[in-house]
Amino acid sequence: MLTTITARRLITDTGEIEYPVVSVEDGHIVRIESGDANGSKETLTAAFFDIHVHGARSFDFMASDSSGIAEVGRFLVTRGVAHYLPTTVTAPLELTLKALERLADVIEHPSHGRSGAPIAVPVGIHLEGPFVSHGKRGVHPEVSIREPNIELFDRFQAAARGHIRLMTLAPELPHALELIQHATAAGVRVTMGHSTATSEETLASIAAGATSSTHLFNAMRPIDHREPGIVGTILDRDDIYAEAICDGVHVDPAIIRLWLKIKGEERAILVTDGMSATGVPDGTYTLGDFEVVVKDGVCLSGETLAGSVLTMDQAVANVQKFTGTSLGAAVRLASRNPARMMGMSQLSTMAPGTPANFNVFDEAGDHTGTIFRGRLVE
Repeated sequence: MLTTITARRLITDTGEIEYPVVSVEDGHIVRIESGDANGSKETLTAAFFDIHVHGARSFDFMASDSSGIAEVGRFLVTRGVAHYLPTTVTAPLELTLKALERLADVIEHPSHGRSGAPIAVPVGIHLEGPFVSHGKRGVHPEVSIREPNIELFDRFQAAARGHIRLMTLAPELPHALELIQHATAAGVRVTMGHSTATSEETLASIAAGATSSTHLFNAMRPIDHREPGIVGTILDRDDIYAEAICDGVHVDPAIIRLWLKIKGEERAILVTDGMSATGVPDGTYTLGDFEVVVKDGVCLSGETLAGSVLTMDQAVANVQKFTGTSLGAAVRLASRNPARMMGMSQLSTMAPGTPANFNVFDEAGDHTGTIFRGRLVE
């Protein structure tokens, strides 16, 4: 059955349409036209794509079964996320392999969630660890960190049945460049992070194929005026994307303003780095095989930040508040840019034949709902 969705405006990946009339059939867009003026004050945008998230609602991707992963997806879609990359964390080898197998099962056999409720779709896996620096490991357990190894990566990819699509790696590690070249040739995007890399080592990684950075500023060698390091080099390169966790905890708002000014609306990417404590009260939760204590919305393992409880709708609101950027620009940081970086532009493009996935914002710019496959998420 053909249905229509109308609004005051539609923000696309390249511009805006006034008084859009979106025709939808079987959950997909049939056509988008500009209609007559109406009384709506709502704005439609593309749905979000979170490329760095570890879990939510007490469920962690390293340990959850298909029903737990479905619950995460059901929660994410209420926060505007239509697609995501479930993200691993450094852990014992067998735990990682089993997690990759479970995630592959869910990607290949997606669930519709509880009672057929709309559910965000995992479109690949982000392998964060074990190829990270001991010096900037954050909460990644030191005992399970490994040097880059093509054979081990291939073992991970075999367990994931080819669904690893993004990998975090520290450029300065032995054999990092060989692994970057190998993974890139296999269609995996490489993002630089958890690293003490110098500028020279970062540039070598980019030349080998790295295209992005993992939560820029966090778990990285800081900028020095004589050694720009990984942060300075990534900021200087116009062709490299850069994630940021815009929760006001991981990165000061002034640095978020600097990040957006330098990387611009084409290369900045919003991520949540959300963990199992997202969407539930403060308490003690797990990330991989270790505990994280959450108090007042801050996630700590000992004295080290361990992910976040940020949701993508809040990240979009925060970046507008911190920088003064427009709703359209903020949304593109959470939809178009991650999709382009991943080579999945179709996930943020609104055109005939694509899923009718939208976010709804009110006149004040607040996120008020998600439309998934043409259906308003309750």
